[in-house]
Amino acid sequence: MRVATWNVNSIRTRVARVVDWMVREDVDVLAMQEIKCKPEQFPYEAFEAAGYEVVLHGLNQWNGVAIAARLPLEDVEIGFPDMPGFLKDHDGPDLPKEARAIGATVDGVRLWSLYVPNGRALDDPHYVYKLDWLAALAADTQRWLSENPDRPLALMGDWNVAPLDSDVGDPSLVPGASTHISPPERTAFAAFEKVGLTDVVRPIVPDGYTYWDYKQLRFPRNEGLRIDFILGSAAFADRVTDASIHRNERKGDAPSDHVPVLVELSEASGSEDDDDRPMIW
Repeated sequence: MRVATWNVNSIRTRVARVVDWMVREDVDVLAMQEIKCKPEQFPYEAFEAAGYEVVLHGLNQWNGVAIAARLPLEDVEIGFPDMPGFLKDHDGPDLPKEARAIGATVDGVRLWSLYVPNGRALDDPHYVYKLDWLAALAADTQRWLSENPDRPLALMGDWNVAPLDSDVGDPSLVPGASTHISPPERTAFAAFEKVGLTDVVRPIVPDGYTYWDYKQLRFPRNEGLRIDFILGSAAFADRVTDASIHRNERKGDAPSDHVPVLVELSEASGSEDDDDRPMIW
């Protein structure tokens, strides 16, 4: 099974490009972020014509997440249980939840499409919200793994964190003054490894960015960031046979500022296609 994540930065603007890539790369499941539309505005027809079912969560022209799959999408969940909300200049437990998380199970693999809050600035309330959001997700992930340690699980999407110095090529990000690279954000990202997830792409693709700002010729100068990740449980990581970052999707007409990240999974042990299963005569 070929599983990918892509911040598409408006699916209505880039639907032809996204579907073409999915078909060309033989993608079975794509987690999308920043679809920037409500359900009634989503271009389902193009995906359905290519053989994909889509589930999504979108509230307005901002944010929005979706999962498209050629296999049945089961146990769809909008938002993770402890996900905090946000409303500028407001506090409290009942803040509105943004369209930033959707989960589904595909062929026994639990997948989440996630659009982590940007943070905006180190002194912005959105930064505190970002850290709270990541902490809540890590806590829920730990519970999911405890309850079902053998189920393959992957958290995929735009994490808006560059966890290593080598993930930063954009000179506009200044240590101590910029989001995405601050120690608290990196600590929040590292918490997912502590609860049992690993970056399943980096061992295969150790270098490379996934995002380049549209401004200041960032892409031609290769001044990018690595902020799009697939973090998998042990049961998921054990099935990863290949991974790739599709840099060429940042080229051409009207690209997203992010590119797809893809992993290939082997068949589950004991599946009907498993060559190691016992033979019956």
